[in-house]
Amino acid sequence: MPDEYQKFYVGINIFVIKNSQILLGKRKNGYGAGTWGLPGGHLETGEAMKDAAARELMEETGLTAKSFEFSNIFNDRNSYPHHLQVGFMAQDVTGDLVLKEPDRCEEWKWFNVDELPKDLFPSHVKQIENFIKKINFIDA
Repeated sequence: MPDEYQKFYVGINIFVIKNSQILLGKRKNGYGAGTWGLPGGHLETGEAMKDAAARELMEETGLTAKSFEFSNIFNDRNSYPHHLQVGFMAQDVTGDLVLKEPDRCEEWKWFNVDELPKDLFPSHVKQIENFIKKINFIDA
């Protein structure tokens, strides 16, 4: 089997919920610019998934969480390149929300889970929908 067949990426995404609102960032200067997405990024080689969630949350928002609970996995096999999107719920979040990567994100904003923006980041749509429905596996 060619090595190319075995390559895919793992995205680690964090659900930060406060007062029935979800934290989303407006993407900038890259794929999905202008759409709203979860805090997160790619899993690095040799990195534990929860460590990646903690790293990405701090790098992007300045927030920390006491722990991370697995929420769902989305096999985004129709994306190019192929991604597995793994979602974690941040528990006991502390810190001040800061725009730490202004070259990648225009702003962070809280949205009611019943009133999400229509322009969601394509790779996060199913993951967010299934988070709300409490479905932990998506293979689409």
